[in-house]
Amino acid sequence: MAAIGFHASHEQISPGQLLKDVQRAEEAGFDAAMCSDHIEPWSARQGHSGFAWSWLGAALATTGLRFGVVTAPGQRYHPAIIAHASATLASMFPGRFWMAPGSGENMNEHVTGDPWPLKETRQQRLEECVDVIRRLHAGEEVTHHGLVTVEQARIWDVPSPPPPLIAPAISVETARRAAGWADGLVTVNQPAEKLTEMLAAYRAEGGKGKAVLQIHLSWAPREEDAVAIALDQWRSNVFAPPIPWDLPTAAHFDGVSADVGEAQIRKSVNVSASLDRHVQWLGEYLDLGFDELYLHFVGQEQAPFIDAFADSVLPQLRKVPVA
Repeated sequence: MAAIGFHASHEQISPGQLLKDVQRAEEAGFDAAMCSDHIEPWSARQGHSGFAWSWLGAALATTGLRFGVVTAPGQRYHPAIIAHASATLASMFPGRFWMAPGSGENMNEHVTGDPWPLKETRQQRLEECVDVIRRLHAGEEVTHHGLVTVEQARIWDVPSPPPPLIAPAISVETARRAAGWADGLVTVNQPAEKLTEMLAAYRAEGGKGKAVLQIHLSWAPREEDAVAIALDQWRSNVFAPPIPWDLPTAAHFDGVSADVGEAQIRKSVNVSASLDRHVQWLGEYLDLGFDELYLHFVGQEQAPFIDAFADSVLPQLRKVPVA
């Protein structure tokens, strides 16, 4: 049976409310949770961005869920600090924490004032960071001079087991390349053909571990309300790379997304007032071979979504065997 998780979107909901939401999701029957790690929202209408690492301590302490976080070592965060933070969570909550280190987005990383590197340089930097983090999680003293610099760093509370490092990927090429270092793969909803190709590329290169999918969705009892929620909250997130990587602020995203309409938002967000239609979409993702689904309702009021999906969607997905 696949795990059905709750996605906690820091850029859309205040940290205090988001903690209540994830607690409600656990009570409603969600199996796990994952969250974003932003300092800047994608839009001024989203209007939040609590610090994920502080929030994760509270969320892990006040629920029994497994948690993951998509983060970006190398610019805003020194890899030794990410190794330290993740080791501390994994030590306090063994087996309940994973992270997905990615190459980052300018909207979050630009705050250091450092230049925004080209994609290939960011990818090389990420791979250096992954090696540093793994060695620190193993208890080594690490010195490293490359795209990142580490001098005699050591984690004194070594986690056992170390947290899995899951590769976040949007493209087939990134999924293929991540197979060399990752403990699993996480991506977001895209056309079935693209997701199938990504999974095949990752596995063909020896990629191990679970395949995880985050699904952006919008639901409301009336179709027009489901559309309105998606357009208000997620129309700044419909663009293909390099736009999501390279724009620096929420104002820039609001500027380029001003004219996004219903047809375009429906390509990025599964929008429907029908809970049965959502069951069908989610079942199709499981049929592709994903082991865990994390449902991201793109609205800011999570309670109606949590309750409706707990009553009418999760029970049907429990009957779907993992492919």
